[in-house]
Amino acid sequence: MERGRNLKRFPSDDVVRIAIIGGSGLEELFSSSEKIYVGTPYGISHEISVCELQGKTVAFLPRHGRGHTVPPHKINYRANIYALYKLGVERIIATNAVGAINLDFKPGDLVVPHDLIDFTRQRHLTFFDQPPVTHIDFTEPYCPEIRRILLEKAKKVGVVHERAIYVCTEGPRFETPAEIRMFRMLGCDVVGMTGMPEAALARELGICYATLCFVSNMAAGISGRLTYEEVSEVSRVVMPKVRNVIMEAVSSMPETRSCQCALSPELGRKKGV
Repeated sequence: MERGRNLKRFPSDDVVRIAIIGGSGLEELFSSSEKIYVGTPYGISHEISVCELQGKTVAFLPRHGRGHTVPPHKINYRANIYALYKLGVERIIATNAVGAINLDFKPGDLVVPHDLIDFTRQRHLTFFDQPPVTHIDFTEPYCPEIRRILLEKAKKVGVVHERAIYVCTEGPRFETPAEIRMFRMLGCDVVGMTGMPEAALARELGICYATLCFVSNMAAGISGRLTYEEVSEVSRVVMPKVRNVIMEAVSSMPETRSCQCALSPELGRKKGV
């Protein structure tokens, strides 16, 4: 970790195994936490909050920075994921606001995607830019163990869709109706702007990753003009459910991982970074 003005060092004897990546609606869970920044080969991470949640030490990273100031295409995804890796994180629960492409999905529904399609264009997509050439298996993009727990807890608070393909677009603009029609033809169910490259970067470092999405609006061309205010209002209403699911999921997370996510090549150990 880097030290500097306004930077705090988290005690080295505390182990952070679980991290939450999300937006402003989750910050109140970590209001009394230790605030740190972590230096990485890819820059300094956003401010990370570390505290005890449900009896476990958990890190929270606001994806868009404090106050939601960083647009999706400008987020330093590599610095953020690598910072969590340096803290010792083995599992990441992400949250995403998404637009519904599937007409069976409605605003306020919860979604736990099982697959994804990446339509981003200008983001740093990998840690493996240098030799040796490295490929990761991405047959199952989301950790099945975390998905199972999220689904179990989400079913207790409302409608949840357990099979969904998430398509990630570049942003920051919303999609056109023609793009949404194309995505529907490809089999996509929900659309967002932040799901990639987070999932792939986590897999490259052997970190389990899954996301709990909530439908904030119907996608373009389905129900009229989209506005940021509409998305924000649905987010405000559904966020208590999201917080509840996350707290219950953290509490139920087993100490030992039983999935295959950690078998992917880990940058830090492989390259000695």
